[in-house]
Amino acid sequence: MRKFENNVQLLKYKVLKEVASSALNNSLEKDILDIPNRIIPGPKPDTRCCIYKERAIITERVKLALGGTPDNTNTIQVLDIACDSCPIQKYSVTEACRGCIAHKCKEACPFDAIEFSGQKAHIDTDKCKECGRCAKACPYNAIIEVQRPCVKACKADAISIDPDTKKASINYDNCISCGACVYQCPFGAIMDRSSIVDVIRLIQESNNNQNYKVYAMIAPAISSQFTYAKIEQVITGIKKLGFHNVVEVALGADIIAYYESTQVAQELEEKEWMTTSCCPAFVTYIKKNYPELIEHISTAVSPMIATSQLIKHTDKTAKTIFIGPCTAKKSEINEPDLKGEVDYVLTFEELQALFDAHGINVEECEEGILDNASYFGRIFARSGGVTDAIKHVVETNNLDVDIKPIICDGLTECSKNLKLAKFNRLQGNFLEGMACEGGCICGPTSLSHGAKDKKEVDKYGKLAVETSVNDAIRIFNIDSLNLNREVKE
Repeated sequence: MRKFENNVQLLKYKVLKEVASSALNNSLEKDILDIPNRIIPGPKPDTRCCIYKERAIITERVKLALGGTPDNTNTIQVLDIACDSCPIQKYSVTEACRGCIAHKCKEACPFDAIEFSGQKAHIDTDKCKECGRCAKACPYNAIIEVQRPCVKACKADAISIDPDTKKASINYDNCISCGACVYQCPFGAIMDRSSIVDVIRLIQESNNNQNYKVYAMIAPAISSQFTYAKIEQVITGIKKLGFHNVVEVALGADIIAYYESTQVAQELEEKEWMTTSCCPAFVTYIKKNYPELIEHISTAVSPMIATSQLIKHTDKTAKTIFIGPCTAKKSEINEPDLKGEVDYVLTFEELQALFDAHGINVEECEEGILDNASYFGRIFARSGGVTDAIKHVVETNNLDVDIKPIICDGLTECSKNLKLAKFNRLQGNFLEGMACEGGCICGPTSLSHGAKDKKEVDKYGKLAVETSVNDAIRIFNIDSLNLNREVKE
């Protein structure tokens, strides 16, 4: 079994693998109550107060692995029983407080929330507004800021804490399904809803792809995931899961790089500046927080949608499954104007669980054949990759447009530049937005995160047979695809 980054990821994997194994054996209904006992055999608990709470948490995890409940179809959900009720107060006084006579912290507080007793400062949480002035004023740095990991991770301001239960809660009016909270919660109390059983059923009911053909669409970020094997072996491993064929979404990225470049060349002068549209979390963030800027979003569909359209245009019986590191993709396929374009989304975590449920060791697989996407399509997976691809197409095709790109690596950078754009102070005219720092290679459901991933993507890109976007898409009639969508608030 592969080594996981942490025990949260391992626990999630165990649940997904058990559910997948039972679904493959058609024994899910019989096994479902026994899965918590298999994962937590006892008699001693591993991390919680008792094995009964641990098993209760596993039961909730199993529900999400099965697709969740009909009354909550949101992609990202909080498991209340798993939330550890982390400390709610943002600022606290440490033992480093000397009880000095200057009382700079008290003088700095505009809400009279600092009190002194026993020669030590104390914060009245009822009065504190968490402005942080006391922490800045203390000469001993004795007042520290402590944020709950989920709150700190959520740059969309969608996580709040119930003051009574101290449990985390998601405001879905703000949530962009980026999954940052899923990755950062140390207790794994926030999870993404899974379609792993639906995918297994879809493949089983295809009758070995006789009734219809099931295609796997792999995100370019896959190159940074299974580094202990060759990417060609991973392709074979995916086919052994029962897929008819495996198609690189990098090919859809080539199509979108070409389409979006021509769109920018035609519309940039009128719109003054434009954004990319390949990251669904970034697009949703603009819709929810900067609705007045929606007209500046490129109306090109994402590479995932373009790839699925290409497959379904070629094979009318096709069913398509996207496999990647992104939880926002699970929400994207259910947007009203895109519903039906892609049938299901799986994450790399879910793919690993499927491999092991089938008993497939990808490092032992023979080498399969990759589609001929270009280097530029493949580097869409990392921050700056989309910009590099757009610039390449503009230069290669001598398009009459002067692109001045701004690469926004992560939602904080995105928000900062959108604020500038709102007040006409943007220092460029083409905004590449990625909600995840580092790009898709650092997506929340990646199996590995790290600096090395960027190098893996570039190495993967250099394996491409096609040297340019034009070469990669030359045999396709992209005019037959509906690559334009109407972006609405």
